[in-house]
This record gives sequence, structure tokens and C-alpha cells, in this order.
Amino acid sequence: MKHLYRKSDRSREHPIDDSVPHRSAFRRDYARLLHSPAFRRLQGKTQLFPSVEHDFFRNRLTHSLEVAQVAKSIALRLNHCDAYFRKNNQKNKIDTDLVETAALAHDLGHPPFGHNGERALNDCMRGRGGFEGNAQSLRILSKLSKKEPPPSPEVGLNLTHRTLAAILKYDNLITIEKKDDAKPIKGYYQTEEELVKRIKRSVLGKTSVLGGEFKTVECQIMDIADDIAYSTYDLEDALKAGFVTPLQMILAVQQDEVYRPVIEKLGIDRDTLLDHTIDIWLEPALDPKSLNLDVSLLDIQRGEELAMLSAAVHAKTQELAEDGTARTKFTSRLVDECIEGTDVVVNDGCPALSEVKLNPGLLTRVNVLKHLTYELVIQSPNLKTVEHRGGEIVKDIFRALSGGGGDMLMPNDYRERVVKADGKLERARAICDFIAGMTDRYAIEFYGRLRSESPQTIFKPL
Repeated sequence: MKHLYRKSDRSREHPIDDSVPHRSAFRRDYARLLHSPAFRRLQGKTQLFPSVEHDFFRNRLTHSLEVAQVAKSIALRLNHCDAYFRKNNQKNKIDTDLVETAALAHDLGHPPFGHNGERALNDCMRGRGGFEGNAQSLRILSKLSKKEPPPSPEVGLNLTHRTLAAILKYDNLITIEKKDDAKPIKGYYQTEEELVKRIKRSVLGKTSVLGGEFKTVECQIMDIADDIAYSTYDLEDALKAGFVTPLQMILAVQQDEVYRPVIEKLGIDRDTLLDHTIDIWLEPALDPKSLNLDVSLLDIQRGEELAMLSAAVHAKTQELAEDGTARTKFTSRLVDECIEGTDVVVNDGCPALSEVKLNPGLLTRVNVLKHLTYELVIQSPNLKTVEHRGGEIVKDIFRALSGGGGDMLMPNDYRERVVKADGKLERARAICDFIAGMTDRYAIEFYGRLRSESPQTIFKPL
């Protein structure tokens, strides 16, 4: 059986001296990411609620830290429990530094104002290669971040190819889009096409991806951990903020505008959706026996005994919405179940592409929580209003910078890139890179400099 890691995994675009006996190449990558400005900026980017409106709820930085912890826990469990990793020597176990780095970097490319900012930038880049958060993450790590001093080439943080492979969630080349393409396409930009080919050669050698996508074991662990964190911790914030209660989530499953989009996305029927939703909250956080309830799934669907269900469940579910200890205990249980329910199917021909997956029941549960949170919280009027405003700010900034003399409004380093750009596509991409790197607060401040009657002082640097 082939080994999980190859010598070529540690290849970099710009060779450096990696011979530090007490620190691996992947640990060096972890340090480079942790100290990068792009990573720090995540503290000012929206996760669920706008970061400029609070200092308690999760932002992209704290979300990434939680994803990294969950991902490392999954890797440690697989190393300990799976026969393949357990019987091999330490060098052939899943590298936890690599897994953590992938998790910490997975959201680097997200622009200000969450997914609405992403859609806004994609609209601005329509017909010019589009914009997508995952593609931007690779671009930041491999090109935009500054690490190697001149005269080294433009290589970003100059991470190893195996680390860059670990953030390639979508093995899909984003070509120059048609003008009517409105939805961001997940993948990587044409500007990174040749880089991705080199990454694949380093990780796979002569092995080809047979009938499947290129997605390394570390990337799959990161992806699962992201879904776990999104579906539990974002829900925890929504409960704390009062945007949703467990009872509202149970009752909402009976509303056409909520359940129809969810069952279409998940490919399950309404009975299964309702069953999972009830189980999430009633077992074991609420024991139906302790409520003296005899409410069948059919009864709830028909609307019978809803009054009794509402009164009894409301008293218990309010505890989760109002009591921080009960709330964190609930989410911790869900996260622990998912970590324990993650398994790996080793690919003998190419261990790097071994399949990591949640067991089907937990996968459905994670997706139910994720999509219900989206429909009930992210699609709520309060958040949609903020999202709309954020999208308009992004588009307005892009229009201003793309117009005549727009480069004069930018910091010197980005202005230089725009001026030296080879053609309109490269110029638009440079402007897009600048906006995508903004935090929520900086975008609002920059917009204020352009449009507000009382902007920031001119003595504050851009």
C-alpha cells in the first residue's frame, strides 16, 4: 500500500530551506498563515451577524478557529481508531498541522458582508471571470499575500503544494463567464489553473483521479468540520440572539415556504425532515416521556395536539434559547456525535484521496440544521436588509474604482497593480482583490469616504 504523504507534497512554488529539524514544512505553513494579515482580517468579517453590530457573536475568525478545533479532533480520532492509520508509523498518520491550516484558511477569500458580498462581487465580475470565495482563498494564499521578499516571484505565502491542495474544495475551473451567469461558480480561477496542475502533480505523482474529483483527505476533513460548525455554532448564536427558538423551528417545518426549499436541497421527503427536526430537539435535550406527550409524527403534520405540544415544548426549549450553559451543552453534544460519527474509506491506490464521510443519519441531521437555519435566520427580513445594504456598498465601491481615475482612490500598492494591469480583465481582477480583502467596517468606512457628507479625516491612511 502506498504512503499517505510523498516527498513532493512539500514542494513550494519558490524553493526555500525547509531543513528545520524541530519543525515540519506543514508546521511552517501553519505559522505563515497564522501571522498573515489576511487571517487577521477575518475578525472583521461577517459570519452570521454583522461584525460591526456586536462583539459577542461569532465572526469569520472565531468560526475558523472552531472549524480548526473540530477538524483536528476528527483527524486525531481517525488516526487513533482507523485500522490503516493505527497500524502505520507516525509519519503515515494524518498530519494534524496540515488539517488545522486548511481549516484556518478555508474562509480567507470571503469578502465583506458575507455571502451577499460574494454575490455582489460576482455580479461586478460577470463576464470577467466571476468571483467566488473558495477560489479567492487559493488566490490569496498563492499570489496576493506577501511573504517572500524581492526578487522572489509572486507566490503569496509560498505554502507547500499539499497545504494548497487541502483548501481546494472544488475541483472545477471557473472559466470566463457569460454575462447572464448570476450565481457564483465554486472552483478556482483561470489565473490559478497552471498552479492547480502543479499541485495535483505534486500530490498525485503519476496517479490520476479516476472517475472522481481531486479532494485530499485533509480537505474533506476540513469540509466536514465546516459543515458541523456552521450547523451547530451558527444556530447557537441565532438562539442567543432570539432570531429563532427550537419550537419555532419545529413548527416552521409545516410551512410551505420553509420546508419546500429544504427538502428540494436535501432530496428527502417532508416526513423525514420533520422527524429529524423533532429528534434534534426532543432527544435527549427534551425527553418526550418527561413531558407526558403522545404526539406522533402524523398528529403534528395534521396539526392535532399542537396546543399541548406548544405549551410543553416551549417551556423546555426556552431553556436552550435563554440559558447559556444549556445551549453550549446542546451544541457540544451535537458536535461530539458528529466527530465520533466520522469515518474514512482508505484509497489503497492513492491514500491522499481517501474518502472521509459522516454516517448518513448524522449527515442528514447536519444538513437539516444548516438549511433550516438558513431559511429561518439568514433569510429573515432583518438580515436580508443588512445584506442588501452590504451588497450595494460593494457594488458602489467597485463602480467608483473601475471608473476614470478610480485607481487614484486606492492605496499605493493596489494602485500600482491596477496601473500595471495587462488589459481590462486583469485590471478588474485587481480591483476585485482589493474589495474582497476589506473587512465589513473598512468597507463601510471606505464607502463613507466616497459618499458620506461627514467622511473620515483625510489624515487617516487608506
